[in-house]
Amino acid sequence: MSTVFATTGFAAPERGPGAFNAKVAADYVRARVGAQMRTPVCGIVLGSGLGGLADCIAETVRIPFSHVPGFPTATVSGHAGQLIVGTLADRPVVALAGRFHMYEGHSAALAAFPVRVLHALGAPVYIASNAAGGVRRTFAPGDLMVIADHLNLMFRSPLAGPLEPSDERFPDMSEPYDRALRTLLHDAGHSVGVSLQDGIYCGLLGPAYETPAEVRMLERLGVDAVGMSTVPEVIVARALGMRVAAVSCITNKAAGMSHEMLNHADVMDVGKAVAKRFEALITEFVRCLPTPASL
Repeated sequence: MSTVFATTGFAAPERGPGAFNAKVAADYVRARVGAQMRTPVCGIVLGSGLGGLADCIAETVRIPFSHVPGFPTATVSGHAGQLIVGTLADRPVVALAGRFHMYEGHSAALAAFPVRVLHALGAPVYIASNAAGGVRRTFAPGDLMVIADHLNLMFRSPLAGPLEPSDERFPDMSEPYDRALRTLLHDAGHSVGVSLQDGIYCGLLGPAYETPAEVRMLERLGVDAVGMSTVPEVIVARALGMRVAAVSCITNKAAGMSHEMLNHADVMDVGKAVAKRFEALITEFVRCLPTPASL
């Protein structure tokens, strides 16, 4: 009696929306905003608990994520799920009140898709923010960390697959977070009395928080803060030639660094407590950004 083994062909997993879809979404946003639409000096994403900056934006047009072609609905508590066009510090910006995470079941490409839309709307700078656990032992909840570099332990790339027309195939990641913009963030912090520290961010897939053993590993790898977002967005931004600045709000000590249990409600509470400092920092940073022509 013989056994026959049959194999079937397989298709590469769907990559997710790309440059064409970003243009469609950007065209929709421009049509929705109308004559008020101006080329933004930057695009901003607001992480968990940091959405209060949206209320600092003036002359707003707010578009639910579910109305933007290619955007799913935001599902995570603390993410309003809106694309906001308006002015911050009297300068045109586009902000995303919320983001998409791979732990929600999205591909890396979809998690980073909003960055493509910001680029298609003309934003030369991407400003990311997130809530993160403090791995560095001197961090305390409420500290703000300027991301100087990252470690991608999500083990996914939003660029895997066919090359998008607007992308660099092999983007240089030797300086993913722009040095001059990091300096500008520190200058802005000094101007408004907000203390900042530089550090390395690690992106993990989630949604479970890290174990103490995993945190000890991350500490030995040189990680200062850990979270579940941002990295795919930054990779796509760099492939598109955008300059990137990013700030982590340290919302808790990572597992094993204290005796406290971790939960998302505490993350939200710390985000709200630090909101005024974060809002002052980003507003001053946007005020000081060079004009797009000189970037």
